[in-house]
Amino acid sequence: MSRAELIGTPVPASPTLAANERVQAKLAAGEDVLHLAFGEAGLPVLPAVAEQLAAGAGRNSYGPVAGSPAVREAAAGYFARRGLPTDARQIVVAPGSKPLLYALLQLLPGDVVLPVPCWGSYGAHAAIAGKRVIGVPAGEVTGGVPDPAQLRAALAEAEGIGARPGVLVLTMPDNPTGTVAPMELVREVCEVADAAGLLIVCDEIYRDLAHEPERFVSPAELLPGRTFVTTGLSKHLALGGWRVGLVRLADGPLGDEAGAAIGGLASEIWSSLAGPMQHAAAYVLSEPAEVVEHVDASRRLHRAVVRAAYEIVIEAGARCRPPGGAFYLYPDFAGRPFSSGAELAEDLLDRGVAVLPGAAFGDDPAALRFRIATSLLYGADDDQRWRALRSDDPVSLPWIAAALERMRAGLQGSQHASTT
Repeated sequence: MSRAELIGTPVPASPTLAANERVQAKLAAGEDVLHLAFGEAGLPVLPAVAEQLAAGAGRNSYGPVAGSPAVREAAAGYFARRGLPTDARQIVVAPGSKPLLYALLQLLPGDVVLPVPCWGSYGAHAAIAGKRVIGVPAGEVTGGVPDPAQLRAALAEAEGIGARPGVLVLTMPDNPTGTVAPMELVREVCEVADAAGLLIVCDEIYRDLAHEPERFVSPAELLPGRTFVTTGLSKHLALGGWRVGLVRLADGPLGDEAGAAIGGLASEIWSSLAGPMQHAAAYVLSEPAEVVEHVDASRRLHRAVVRAAYEIVIEAGARCRPPGGAFYLYPDFAGRPFSSGAELAEDLLDRGVAVLPGAAFGDDPAALRFRIATSLLYGADDDQRWRALRSDDPVSLPWIAAALERMRAGLQGSQHASTT
């Protein structure tokens, strides 16, 4: 038996994690790189949250698979405050939202429908689960949801070739485009999904970083009995390394059945979220004043910097959806002298600017599109990052202004590159 037969078909490395490791290696080697290729919310830990983690350090026993009563009650309250009345039994916590997304795509019936472009892990999860992926272009104005007309057409075509569309994945706000679908679009997509018998998995990891949170509408408000919502603490609290994720199960019997299935899978793979993390998560999800204020400050900072970056990409000649959430842009530099998005990204990296090409998000490799993440521009240390969080005009801070100027120079410089 060959080594390949022993190992089986390998899963490719996550493009986002691979890009981050590549840039980090360059930085460690002393190269000067402006890191726009990784969606880490580069902010310091709120001291009150760190204190809760320390207070929970003694919780070293195995806990309930779905989570402690305290963290599930806190999560239920979190959703209720966002217009989604939730029973604590509808909550499952896990070490990150990725395991929960995979569990849902593994356990819910049918093939997986994805907007294109979208975060790469959805397609990878579907492939690992043995599901077909049915890609549907997102609209010109908003990413994260498919164009309704093209969704109808793709579902009809999929059924014609023997596919079984079953699960529609949405991302709100969206990664990679940094946009938020308006209520009218969410409603129309939900109507198409309902008529086609699709279940919805909505990744709302960036929900609390929507630039206008009062206008956010979750599909779970419109199709509560068919929608599963995943989220976590990695983005709005900048706790990616803590690996805290959760899912709100659909209302009714479907949610109950899915919860039992996820519980069985979780019990054999990750057992439960670490006890200290559950203790800290219960505190965060109960949303005391200091947490709310910190998230509000984070949202303002992300919004200010990504909107300044948007003006730069427009000035450089790109077409780009205006940002509406989180800290992403997805410009299109069609017409520049490159044969692919990857080639354009390599040219930018040679100029000291790291971005992630659109192919990492399922986009056409030949398209000159890439994702920009502005969330690592807030400072070289926690002192600068705290100053950025507290500033009324963070874009004017010297280190952020310098980073944006480097971005401008890199994007404008690539305009005159020539292919070899």
